[in-house]
Amino acid sequence: MGSVVFIGAGPGAADLITVRGARRLAEAEVVLFDALTDPALRELAPQARWIDVGKRGFCHAPKQTEINAMLVRCAQQYQRVVRLKGGDPSVFGRLEEELLALAAAGIGCEVVPGVTAAIAAAAATQRPLTRRGLGRSVSLSTAMTKEGSLAEATPPSADTEVFYMAGRQLGALSRRLLDAGWPGDTPVLVVSQAGTPDQRASDHEVATLAAASMLHAGRPAIVTVGAGARPVLAADGRSPHAATVPHPAAAGTPAA
Repeated sequence: MGSVVFIGAGPGAADLITVRGARRLAEAEVVLFDALTDPALRELAPQARWIDVGKRGFCHAPKQTEINAMLVRCAQQYQRVVRLKGGDPSVFGRLEEELLALAAAGIGCEVVPGVTAAIAAAAATQRPLTRRGLGRSVSLSTAMTKEGSLAEATPPSADTEVFYMAGRQLGALSRRLLDAGWPGDTPVLVVSQAGTPDQRASDHEVATLAAASMLHAGRPAIVTVGAGARPVLAADGRSPHAATVPHPAAAGTPAA
């Protein structure tokens, strides 16, 4: 009987994985990986068997029960199993369900944290999620329910609220936020494919969020609302990141 290591691969580029995560991955005999993990991570474990168990919204994907059963079978056949998850395993990664399945089978586990997409989006745009005197609390929410519909927006419960899995629902999310009591002029930041060379960012307000739909169409998106969406202003009142922001690896690419 082997054991399973859950590793957060980070939100995009392979070099955003942690040092511990890279070391554990290099020891793997088999890797069950998510759809949004960088294929370059295979270079860290070329000897391992790689199994795609990725989920993509609105597309055919393995059911969670199938992934759970596959993890158990792999741990019964191999000594070192890695479950490679995008971002951080504990943030909308269905970690609990997989931990429970392994515990029921008597299989030991380790969890290695990773950089979640909300943090990557904040770093890419230089928008601190907390601000002294302005933003003391952050809420992470999923925009989608497990049935695939838009989750109900709630009255503002934090100075900064970050919504995952909202890319196809930006117009509807705007209406839900307004109905929930968010002022229409509340700043909103949308970052799609955060942490990748193809990342894209744009500034909006709650009332105009639907305008982001075309720019971020078909791309995994993070929506930051409130204090953490405000640009950091220089002494002259300008923001160095008030428009579309390219990834550092794509320096020289004109802003949209």
